[in-house]
Amino acid sequence: MAIKYTKHFLDKLENLFASSEYILRYEKGNFKSGYCVLKDTKIVIINKYFPLEGKINVLIDILGELNFDPKDFKDKVNQDFLTEIRQTTLKF
Repeated sequence: MAIKYTKHFLDKLENLFASSEYILRYEKGNFKSGYCVLKDTKIVIINKYFPLEGKINVLIDILGELNFDPKDFKDKVNQDFLTEIRQTTLKF
């Protein structure tokens, strides 16, 4: 799957988090990696000053770190999208 750096693609990634048990927040902060995952409270915080491309790359990176299972999502669209994202590797 080719990653599209568009607002629509970012919205689809945000919908994945909205459908999961994690809360996604954009806030200012001094994160070394640009994001912070609080696993105990299931909150993901992303630097709100990241450009669109940075937000998308970080969200894909976090999805790989959290190991979401497509079966955990009720919506078939989210299941398929997560499966496609998992097959994507980021090249920096």
